[in-house]
Amino acid sequence: MAIDDGGRCVTADIASGIPPAAALFHSLADATRLRIVRRLARGEARVVDLTAELGLAQSTVSKHLACLRDCDLVDYRAEGRQSFYSLTRPELMDLLASAEQLLAATGHAVTLCPADGDADRGAGLVAEDVAP
Repeated sequence: MAIDDGGRCVTADIASGIPPAAALFHSLADATRLRIVRRLARGEARVVDLTAELGLAQSTVSKHLACLRDCDLVDYRAEGRQSFYSLTRPELMDLLASAEQLLAATGHAVTLCPADGDADRGAGLVAEDVAP
């Protein structure tokens, strides 16, 4: 899904007539946004932290964070001139865990979120075929 110049995605989708649930899933349909969510599940981070850890450009991280903020999944707190981003909805990790279970049940395994006690598992989205 494309992000407009303002970094907004969900609100624009809803305004154009896409149901809110579809807009939410569109916001999670991008591998970069899932990597950001996965990282923020471990704790808050600044844009500079995310760019270094994920190997992405600052503008890329900022636009994807704006999209995630637009659907109220991520927010930030200001401390001086720095902004610390964090997940606002812990239910998001439950949704991603359910998606992993569904993918495993249908014959595909994918790392969407860290397992309990294994926060550093994988470097992002890793799909692998599983024998049925």
